[in-house]
This record gives sequence, C-alpha cells and structure tokens, in this order.
Amino acid sequence: MARFGTFVLALGRSVSAPFMKLSHLAIQPLASMALLCLLAAGRALAQDPFEIHVYDYETLKPGQFTIEQHLNYWAIGSKQFDGTLAPTNDQLHMTYELTGAITDHISLGFMQLNAVLPGSGFEYAGWRVLPHFYAPDSWGLPVELGLIAEFSFARPQFIEDTAHVELRPIVQRKIKDVDVVFNPVFARGLRGTGVGEGWSFEPAARAAYGDSDTKRVVPYVEWYSELGPVTDLSPASRQVHQLFPGADFKLASRLVWSVGPGVGLTSEGPRLVFKSRLEFEFGRHEK
Repeated sequence: MARFGTFVLALGRSVSAPFMKLSHLAIQPLASMALLCLLAAGRALAQDPFEIHVYDYETLKPGQFTIEQHLNYWAIGSKQFDGTLAPTNDQLHMTYELTGAITDHISLGFMQLNAVLPGSGFEYAGWRVLPHFYAPDSWGLPVELGLIAEFSFARPQFIEDTAHVELRPIVQRKIKDVDVVFNPVFARGLRGTGVGEGWSFEPAARAAYGDSDTKRVVPYVEWYSELGPVTDLSPASRQVHQLFPGADFKLASRLVWSVGPGVGLTSEGPRLVFKSRLEFEFGRHEK
C-alpha cells in the first residue's frame, strides 16, 4: 500500500489544479499537446491498468475538445512476474487522453500512458489512438448507439500484447432516472503472446442514477469482465469480473470527477483497485 499515499496526493493535486485555465488555450498549445501524444508513442484486458472506463454516448461539435486524466492504483494485485508482465501489486497508473471532434458524429482521441512501479519509479508505458463514431439522433433509434475503435501500443511489462485492437460498441438508454450503458467489447492482439487466441469478449456496463447535466453528484455502479476467446469462453473460475461502485462529482459546469473503488469477484485479475477520472470539456460552444 506504499503507493496509496502517492495516489491520494495525485488526486488532491488533480482536483485542486486550475482546470479553468484550459478554456483560454489557443490553437498552438492544443496542436502541441496533440503532437506530444502522437510522439509519446496490448492486449486490452478487462483489468486494463490504464483506462477503467465505460464509454457512453458523448458527441462533440467541431471545435470542442475533452481532456481526461485516468489515475488508477492497484492496491491488491499479482506479486510475481507473469512472463513479461511486471507484478501489478502496488502499481500506480496515470493516463492522459485528449479527444476532439472531426464532425458532429465523429471524434478522434489520443492517449499517453504512464506508470509508477515499486522499485522502478515513474515510467513511460505506451500510447493509443481512438476514433469515435456515433449514430445521429435523426436515425430515430430506440437507443443511443456508438462505436469506438482503439489501437494500443504498450510496453511488454504492462500489457502482454504490446499491440492490440479493441472494438467497443456503445449501447445506451435512459430508463426513468437510471442511465444504462453497455459496452460489448471485442479485443484482439496484433503483436504478442495472445495473437493466436483470436478475438476475446470483454463486456462492461454501467448504471448511474440521476442526470449528470443537472445533478452535482451522480452515484453509479460499473462492471468489467474478461470472458475469454469468443469461440471458446473460459470457465467461470478463470474469468475476470470486477465491480466498481462510485460517483460522478460535477465540480464545475464542464469539469467532472469520477471516483470509486473496484473489487475483483474472482481469483483472476486484481482484487482491489482505486480509480479516478477527471474530464474537462473546452473549446467552442454554441450560444
């Protein structure tokens, strides 16, 4: 638990940082940030240490951007190396994600991955690119639909498949005061030991109570899993299932902080994780 103090300090600094100054960013700093994400450059697991997030239907207008910080602390994880993978116990992970709109229904995101390993200190871990696609409201669908494709390139001590692709459909619907989101995720290794396993099925879901546009606090529960290869699902005892109760706190009109602990429900994967995600929206807005 030595890194937990670092996690708490990082949370405090993140929440108290002057995020509102981001609204004054000009095109040149934004371009520089995007270039850094590109230059900073595994297999996507349910217990992905860098991004614990159920993606919802979130469209942006051209000229609008979001910047996110994912901060995750592995309080109880593996204690020994598993092939090239470093022990996950006491690891701290920090990811920065910048997303901007291309059209009203297409966006593009970039991630830069970092980690703090016991005995090694701060390390660069990899990068990702994420195109977003959303079905327009004019289609008249009974649910909100979207698709995010993720292309990830990571160092082998953090993710076994150092290159992987992930397809993350988004199915979302509001039922009275409950907002339900389902991500039936399909992932495949492109480089690494998992390439021969083909596509794996790693669904995730979220149920939140309340309207995040009007409520200051929105409680939620999230579920993440890894069920194994699509053609031959793993037995229940070898599957990964994690439950994250938590809440979204609206700190300002365009700043949301999501935080919660996660508990592993099987012997596979990490047993205790603390996650935090700060999201700030900035750029051009309609009057």
